[in-house]
Amino acid sequence: MTENGVHTHAPHEEFVQEAARGPHKHHSLNQWVAIFTAILASIGAVVSYQGTRIMNEVLLYKNEAILQKTHAADQWNYYQAVSTKAHIMQLALALLPPAKAISFRKKIVKYAAQKVAIKAHAGALESRSKHADRESARLDRPHNGMALSLIFIQIAISLASITALTGRKWLFVAAGTMAIFGVGLWGYALWLM
Repeated sequence: MTENGVHTHAPHEEFVQEAARGPHKHHSLNQWVAIFTAILASIGAVVSYQGTRIMNEVLLYKNEAILQKTHAADQWNYYQAVSTKAHIMQLALALLPPAKAISFRKKIVKYAAQKVAIKAHAGALESRSKHADRESARLDRPHNGMALSLIFIQIAISLASITALTGRKWLFVAAGTMAIFGVGLWGYALWLM
């Protein structure tokens, strides 16, 4: 107590009393915004990582599809070359006397067998190309959902930042709504996988 009868506390005593109130103290809007923003930033980092990983897989499958399609085109070109050789042998067979035709007949049989093997190999390569294309398209759907999810999460973080500056609770509600959409889209994208 002071001389005039007014009781005052030293600054350290006020700090101790404030700390003693501890968990019973009401949290301010800015504290909730900070916690909310930290959680969203963490979720956004996970979504970004998953989206990048999936996009890499999409590109790998797309590259594999192109590579297999190119190999199939090479095989079809080889098939055409062998077919051309077989047609030339057939033409030679028609023009030559029968005594000289034996070696040409052997080559025609050889080319016919080669064409069957080449056609089967080209077909298998085209099948692999189509499979890789389908996998690329399948993985691209969740990637798009994750990209949209990340956009909504980033909008929520921006709205929360504005909330911290302005103190407007309705902005915090809007940020929460955007966060719910973002997390929902993320869940949907994961479900598509």
